[in-house]
Amino acid sequence: MNEIRTYNDYSTEITETIRSNLTPKRMQEKLLSYHENDIADALDLLTEEERKKLYKILDSESLADILEYSEHMADYIQELSLSKKVEVFSHMETPDTVEALRQLSREERETLIDLLNPEVRSEIKLLSSFDEDEIGSKMSTNYITVEDHLSVKEAMSELVRQAADNDNISTIYVVDNNRTFYGAIDLKDLIIAREGTSLRNIMTCSYPYVYARASIEDCIPQLMDYSEDSIPVLDNENKLIGAITAHDLVEVVEDELNEDYAKLAGLSAEEDLEEPIRLSVKKRLPWLFILLVMGLGVSATVGLFESIVAQLPVIMCFQSLILDMAGNVGTQSLAVAIRVLMDKQISGKQKAALVLKESRVGLANGMILGILSFLVIGGYLCLKGNAVTFAFAVSGCLGIAMVLAMLISSLSGTVIPIFFQKMGVDPAVASGPLITTVNDLVAVISYYGLAWLILLNLMKLG
Repeated sequence: MNEIRTYNDYSTEITETIRSNLTPKRMQEKLLSYHENDIADALDLLTEEERKKLYKILDSESLADILEYSEHMADYIQELSLSKKVEVFSHMETPDTVEALRQLSREERETLIDLLNPEVRSEIKLLSSFDEDEIGSKMSTNYITVEDHLSVKEAMSELVRQAADNDNISTIYVVDNNRTFYGAIDLKDLIIAREGTSLRNIMTCSYPYVYARASIEDCIPQLMDYSEDSIPVLDNENKLIGAITAHDLVEVVEDELNEDYAKLAGLSAEEDLEEPIRLSVKKRLPWLFILLVMGLGVSATVGLFESIVAQLPVIMCFQSLILDMAGNVGTQSLAVAIRVLMDKQISGKQKAALVLKESRVGLANGMILGILSFLVIGGYLCLKGNAVTFAFAVSGCLGIAMVLAMLISSLSGTVIPIFFQKMGVDPAVASGPLITTVNDLVAVISYYGLAWLILLNLMKLG
């Protein structure tokens, strides 16, 4: 049976190759037999001196392809000489070049841009003109265009000519003589078409597109609705200026998901291991202060029920259980709501349906877990020597409180992000930490309120 090679095996092999005494030519041949992504992973295992050795051995085009796969591209770019940086940037995808340039000092960035060839410099200037949250900042200039008046034979010749510099050839974009976007042609359709056929007979004029100034967040739902390998990007005059490839889309979606994940915790998306402690504290402290005030409110609420705890100390044992379950349910509903609300076209009727659905789910789960808690906690208290009536009265109170807490938590986890979106506030930013505290408050009031009503006033168990 053949051994399955793991991802890390290649990194190890590549590292050993670089550390060997092979001649530069033989080492280059051996390294280029691996995928660029594997070599990029191996960079993290090397010392700076070993990486500099690698930079000398590999040609600039190969090195550019490797660095584009690295999560630490900007750091490794810094290790290159000025002339090597220019060569690598000349072969790199423009969005990656722009990202790397942003990490350099202003003086070095301007020097490098001046040394690049005019075409690359123009592309960098174009992408740099967009804000980081605009889809234009993520687009690629690696695409093929043909004019709408060409024949199939002429279009094929144009494809061959442009393919020397652009390898995204699966979809060919059609423009008029002013570069206004007209439609798109699948490469397969172009290949099998007869030579004298007009391009207008084989192109799709209902092909999806996005505007460069549109926000990334707004574009993601639209982009994900299509399975195209690239989507054209237009300026405000409907002229073709770039394309979002499938690879770009994966990165964009991943970045947005990471950002939303950070926001759900009340963090900024930019925080990482390299960020200074002072800056991280500054970013997190405002949210923590708000939550501290709300937490004090929860504690004050618990204090209102001090007399209940004094008469029935056993109920304190199960407080954390109901708090945790309420929080878990609220977080689940919040995750569903945030995902649904990413679609900017969702109607008010659909939002109402979402609230109703999550309420029903929360109620159903609450009833199941409430009954289970009633039986398990009641049995546990009986085994601890408590009277059956007392044991199941306490567990019954807990079970009812759990149903109420989980129902209300489902509602808050859905309604709060919808409310914030309506107010023009990013629901991912405001909802996460807030809902946790709100659900704690709901759970405390439900639990101790029912204990006061049922156990002390109705059953006189105190």
